[in-house]
Amino acid sequence: MVEAPRNTRQRRAVAELMEDLDGFRSAQQIHALLESRDQNVGLSTVYRTLQALADADEVDALRSDDGETLYRRCSRGHHHHLVCRDCGRTVEVEGPTVERWADRVAEENGFADISHTLEIFGTCASCRP
Repeated sequence: MVEAPRNTRQRRAVAELMEDLDGFRSAQQIHALLESRDQNVGLSTVYRTLQALADADEVDALRSDDGETLYRRCSRGHHHHLVCRDCGRTVEVEGPTVERWADRVAEENGFADISHTLEIFGTCASCRP
């Protein structure tokens, strides 16, 4: 049996900071924000806490164009993201066509119990030259 992680002061600090943030941030950015608030939390604790929060569906996690995982507090159930490559502005988008396509492809190939993520990266109107 796997035990839930202890709710330490450091883990609470990460979770509380996530409640204050809008938009996606990397673990390193979150760590720097904690330091700027005089919260002494190790970077490895930040990574572990963010992963635990993502596993519990309490934060969204997406992989950026450069392969880094970014995190944001969850605002609702399953959804997809349109993300600006420059400023990180994120818009949640619904994808019923994607859902139907994923279900069809899985069925055609004999897969069940599927899940997926979809992030679309581009440049928002504010960042375009």
